[in-house]
Amino acid sequence: MMDNIYLYMLIALAALAVLDIVVGVSNDAINFLNSAIGSKAISLKTIMIVASVGIFVGAIFSSGMMEVARKGIFNPGEFYFDEIMIIFMAVIITDILLLDFFNTLGLPTSTTVSIVFTLLGASVVMSIFKILESDTETLVDIGRYINTDKAITIISGILLSVVISFSVGAFVQYISRLVFTFQFEKKIKNFGALFGGIALTSITYFIFIKGLQGTPFYSEISGLLKNNEIVLVVISFIILTAFSYLFQKISEKSILIVVILVGTFGLALAFSGNDLVNFIGVSMAAYHSYEAWSVSGIDASLFSMESLDKKVPAEPFLLFIAGGIMVVTLWFSKKAKTVAETEIGLSRQNDTHEKFNPNFFSRGIVNFFFKSSSVIGSLIPESTHKKIEKSFERNSNFMISKDQSLDAPAFDMIRASVNLMVAGILISIATAMKLPLSTTYVTFMVAMGTSLADRAWGRESAVYRVAGVVNVIGGWFLTAFAAFVASGIVVFLIRWDKFTMIPVLLLVTILLLARNFLQHKKKTTQVTQRELKKSESSTVQGIIFESADNIVNVISRTNKIYANFLKGLSTQNVDTLKKSKKGVEKLESEIEELRDNIFYLIKSLDETSVRGSNFYIIILAYLTDIAQSLEFISRKSYKHVRNQHEKLKFNQFKDLKEINDRLELLYAEIIEVFSSRKFERVSFLTAQKQEIVDMISEKINKQIERTRKEESSPKNTTLYFNILLETKDIVKSVMNLLKEYYTSYKK
Repeated sequence: MMDNIYLYMLIALAALAVLDIVVGVSNDAINFLNSAIGSKAISLKTIMIVASVGIFVGAIFSSGMMEVARKGIFNPGEFYFDEIMIIFMAVIITDILLLDFFNTLGLPTSTTVSIVFTLLGASVVMSIFKILESDTETLVDIGRYINTDKAITIISGILLSVVISFSVGAFVQYISRLVFTFQFEKKIKNFGALFGGIALTSITYFIFIKGLQGTPFYSEISGLLKNNEIVLVVISFIILTAFSYLFQKISEKSILIVVILVGTFGLALAFSGNDLVNFIGVSMAAYHSYEAWSVSGIDASLFSMESLDKKVPAEPFLLFIAGGIMVVTLWFSKKAKTVAETEIGLSRQNDTHEKFNPNFFSRGIVNFFFKSSSVIGSLIPESTHKKIEKSFERNSNFMISKDQSLDAPAFDMIRASVNLMVAGILISIATAMKLPLSTTYVTFMVAMGTSLADRAWGRESAVYRVAGVVNVIGGWFLTAFAAFVASGIVVFLIRWDKFTMIPVLLLVTILLLARNFLQHKKKTTQVTQRELKKSESSTVQGIIFESADNIVNVISRTNKIYANFLKGLSTQNVDTLKKSKKGVEKLESEIEELRDNIFYLIKSLDETSVRGSNFYIIILAYLTDIAQSLEFISRKSYKHVRNQHEKLKFNQFKDLKEINDRLELLYAEIIEVFSSRKFERVSFLTAQKQEIVDMISEKINKQIERTRKEESSPKNTTLYFNILLETKDIVKSVMNLLKEYYTSYKK
């Protein structure tokens, strides 16, 4: 049984390697898809095919030297086989859960950082156990087991990537925009060959230096590259510039399309060829460890793992399978799309639905840069300033809504090409100079730098975008910390009782992955029928008919929320009240989105349709009033029950139930009228206003009498009056809304 446990662990590690590939590719795919998808220069199908070819070629021709899992982080010769297997099991479980967590959040992180710090955390904890069991060693001797320089190198890599990539990306994009402007079509015909030559040369250089490094072919060409780099770069530039010129002349298409395609292929190739180790390296190392131990005849707790110091290439068949899994994941992973949406959203040129909320840091950073830019701007001569501003001019007459911007390109082909070119150059230089720049960090920060230079982060969006970048960068450091701590804890648990804890941890891993999958699926496939729709009509009558569905939506949800909070109050159920409170918050946010769309609606109207925008604004004001009253009732009720205040009296609930029953009749009639678009019947509904208002006023008077004559709680009485008064406001807002509809419909 003791020997079999390691075979079972190996089988589990093999299965987990597949999951690691899936979660890893889901997170890293945006590194090479961002520019192509964001620019929409080519079809999504073509992008995916090119990226798939790059991934598969990179995987197949990878040397498979799984050095990260073998040495560098720890010294394998200092550990025994049973200890190594525990380390590997802890590493891959932690790595999968951590990457899946970031995928679910839609945040890009580094698979390299994740695998390095899980290895570091696991090996440190195992080293501590060995030191504690030794009579001669102390914690000072941990350097025998661990290569601490690797961790420092990775952390410095984060800082270097952030600063260098952002700065260089911003500078190159700024210069490119000054040259080509946003109306680049004409200038690209004149200067496209030169730009294409520079971009394609840099990307080609990147493919050879980074993409092919570590492959069997690289050893054959490395000597040629090292001795003649400058000559080869110059020759490549001349040939590719000529190619760019001929391509534009013959095809009459922009060379930028070729740049984007080649750049996407190059980054996909480099990702697969170099990062494959992050996904299968641990399982491969475990396999070779088991292979060496099984033929040794030595006890698992006595078999030293010096064999891991040797370079053992992965089997081509396994690389083929790994490449296939990576390609399939690329095509079908929903979480990859979520991560992509995050990065593209942060770099989008147009206004969009911002994913991140402003925070203290983002406000401070934006405030600093706006003040700095004002100071710098004042030092630039007026004539120069005007020329610069002209380069950044966009068509001011062309305005699109936030929803429409999602279907439009996030940025143009100039920025997409710069993203790929700069990322390729920086990663190539870093590889040649042995600087610890992460591919993930470089591609992300270059994209953010070019966004800043392109003025995608204007006054309307800067605090949101910067908040997003701060969150992502914070997540990078969190990855390192979480990976270290979590893997260390898992090592502790497995070492305590491997026969019990390994099955338990595997079950927990499967359950967490399943839960995250279901939650993400629910979130992405949420029924949108209940969401409020934006009006796209330019006439009053058109807006009346289009917005009728919104009225049905709001009234039905108002009815449900009101009934739920009454139920929660009567049963003193905090969860029901909390659910009601969240329902109101969602309704408020949807109404706020409609209000944000007013600007685009007004811009789309012709001069004869101003009345339409006026009607739309008034209707939104009444919807806002309804939502605010519901929010006040829900918040106060939730607070009342959560604080364990005295329950409402029977007579109070009886009165509220009567009001709710009457309102339900009114709401049912409103829903029927607006669903059938029979607006001529609205006058019949508004005639009921006074009856319902008088009914509520009567309940208020009854409570005043009860308060004077009966002993009651101050908190109880206050809540009851608040509910009645806000209910009266809801009725008035609903009736005013109906009146506005009827009046505008009759005009």
